Amino acid sequence: MVFEQIVSGGCRSYLVGCEETCAAAVIDPEISQIDRYLALAARDGLRIHHVIDTHTHADHFSATQQLARRLGASAVMHRESPAPFVNMRVDDGEMLVVGRLRLQVMHTPGHTRDSMCLRIEDRLFTGDTLLIGATGRTDLPSGDAEALYDSLFGRLLRLDPELSVFPAHEYKARGHSTIGQEVAANPRLQLRDRGAFVEMMHNLNLSMPTHVTEALRTNMSGGKTTAQLLAEAAAAVPFMSLVELNTRIEGSCNDLVMLDVRERDAYEAGHIPGARLLPRGQLELRVNQELPDPTRRILAYCELGLISTLAVATLRGMGFQRAVALDGGMKAWREANYHVQAGKEP
Repeated sequence: MVFEQIVSGGCRSYLVGCEETCAAAVIDPEISQIDRYLALAARDGLRIHHVIDTHTHADHFSATQQLARRLGASAVMHRESPAPFVNMRVDDGEMLVVGRLRLQVMHTPGHTRDSMCLRIEDRLFTGDTLLIGATGRTDLPSGDAEALYDSLFGRLLRLDPELSVFPAHEYKARGHSTIGQEVAANPRLQLRDRGAFVEMMHNLNLSMPTHVTEALRTNMSGGKTTAQLLAEAAAAVPFMSLVELNTRIEGSCNDLVMLDVRERDAYEAGHIPGARLLPRGQLELRVNQELPDPTRRILAYCELGLISTLAVATLRGMGFQRAVALDGGMKAWREANYHVQAGKEP
């Protein structure tokens, strides 16, 4: 069996493959590692057939949808998953075939309603149900401490003690554990009474994951993250440097229509000389009035260069093919000590 553990901060994802048939699967992929999964598969001559999430993640952005679409692979989750992009829904006791390998599905609700573990040979991929020295939390949407107790004590902890445990998260750089080691040393598993375990889970008082709202939204719906939207826009538009813009303003060759897409108070506090105000939120509604000539060269800027990148992508999508974004934004312009003009539009 080809096996790779991919580390991305506290996230752990896995590539498993069949050497004989070159079929492979990726488990709990993280969005920043897409190129790495592809490179690892190519290195070993593997073709990824299944991309699997063990549950709906709340603390990182899943790459399952993007990777599956890119490869024409199956996006696999438990049948309880709300994600609309899943095209293979599995249930307890079923198997995924990866060449000569067999991934056995175990439904283990508790951390989330759709949590499952995958067993392959001597390894158990536990998602967030069982971690090394801990368990998944139950205070996020669809979490259930009673269900987690049953999944752990009624199922996982009854498996072969020598079975290796590979979780979806690990924050102390440990590669894996075993069922036996977790039974013996995991602090959360020492409370074997149901009531005591449930009470402990209800009183962990853990901080919320940094991106919990956005992660749940995108992982549950298949929608795009803010970073994805910005990356796609940045890849589709050209930019102009601060030096080039300043040279044009100071010279006689400034043929640009400069748009400040911030709000009015920011514009009046200080803007690039000659810029006109057109807030991003009004762009689509006012563009025909403000920019009647679609052949004009347009430069948009905001405070940090992010909103203006989205604005230029919108303008180009609307037919303004000479629209560009200022690289760095107003903050970089001020820090470069270029001239700033305050006040209302003339």
